[in-house]
Amino acid sequence: MELPEAPRLRLTNLRAPACLLGREGDLVTLDLAIADGKLADPTEPADAEVDMGGRMVFPCFTDAHTHIDKGHIWARSPNPDGTFMGALTTVGEDRTARWSAEDVRRRADFSLRSAWAHGTRNLRTHLDSSAPQDDISWAVFRELREDWADCIDLQAVCLVGVDAVDGGAAWKKLSQTVKDSGGVLGTVTYPIPDVAARLDIFFETAGELGLDADFHSDETLDPSSATLREIALAAKRTGYTGMINCGHCCSLSTQDEAEALATLDLCAEVGLSITSLAMCNMYLQDRHAARTPRNRGVTLVHEARERGIPVIFASDNTRDPFYAYGDLDMIEVMREATRIAHLDHSRGDWTEAFLTAPAHACGFEAPSLAAGAPADLVITRARSWTELFARPQTDRIVLRAGRAIDRTLPDYAELDDLMEPA
Repeated sequence: MELPEAPRLRLTNLRAPACLLGREGDLVTLDLAIADGKLADPTEPADAEVDMGGRMVFPCFTDAHTHIDKGHIWARSPNPDGTFMGALTTVGEDRTARWSAEDVRRRADFSLRSAWAHGTRNLRTHLDSSAPQDDISWAVFRELREDWADCIDLQAVCLVGVDAVDGGAAWKKLSQTVKDSGGVLGTVTYPIPDVAARLDIFFETAGELGLDADFHSDETLDPSSATLREIALAAKRTGYTGMINCGHCCSLSTQDEAEALATLDLCAEVGLSITSLAMCNMYLQDRHAARTPRNRGVTLVHEARERGIPVIFASDNTRDPFYAYGDLDMIEVMREATRIAHLDHSRGDWTEAFLTAPAHACGFEAPSLAAGAPADLVITRARSWTELFARPQTDRIVLRAGRAIDRTLPDYAELDDLMEPA
């Protein structure tokens, strides 16, 4: 379907999740009007009108957890065994050998063009930030954010292990780089003897610099890994008041039920949000040669929502050793999360986990279908949830400022020269 160009266009007979309109229920029928790049009052006269036949519409998406610095290295550095350690080792070797400014920039730009074509408006990426990569990747990020400013609102989070959070010169330098770049302070947490003290340093640094916090926490099925609880306790202990997001939290799914739920109660008290990276976690977790996986690796999203904890789903890695597939397509994320985490036959507001919750957690403009909001829309051919999730919606329409964009995806062949042996 091609939409006509008109000064004022009315789209009738659309369907949207009720929760996006502040209403109860499932899908509701609505009309939208577009004028001057914004949504307008649909009851006023229009220059052109199109009956959309019940197609589902969403505001453009927020992808709150990605790794565009790692993306698309699979062809030159595949995961040798599909495990988490295989990914960690392979990425480390590739980063040391290959991650020049040009390499990072071209792969990241490729990722952003894919996200743009699929209908993403806001994106937060984690950046591997161990020296000397921090100087390279943060400089590239600042350039990309400027280049993409009219298309995708970009944020970056520093990514280092919690053992690097020591209050020393390197930590202070990185934290200041994050501050100067308008970024978010981040770390990967795992159970080490002094993790509590290091988290105190982390939150004190974030508080002093006025930075929000984003963690990779407990990306393992080892039930003894309980750093999500340590993060919540440290936030309380230090009086930190910024936004806190914790990604992965896989070990909650294997911990004793009472322990896991007590941790979620503490998270609710602190007010942090949780991001599930369902596709990546299903790929890596509980992988053993010649053995069928028993555990899904997905955190306790239903139990978190019942406690009022904002839950987010996001893309995570794309065609790198941590996840061999993906394309920064939030409709794919929504489809797979629904299947993996059984979001169907559940509460009716899970759409918020792909739109409202990530935008709020990252501080992006709230998505809206109300008059006055940007006319940044994803319109699918699907008329119901089963139609939406049965097909990949490759024929979706993406409107930015009320105009249909060219949805041609970048060709993987563009990166072929980067995949040659070092």
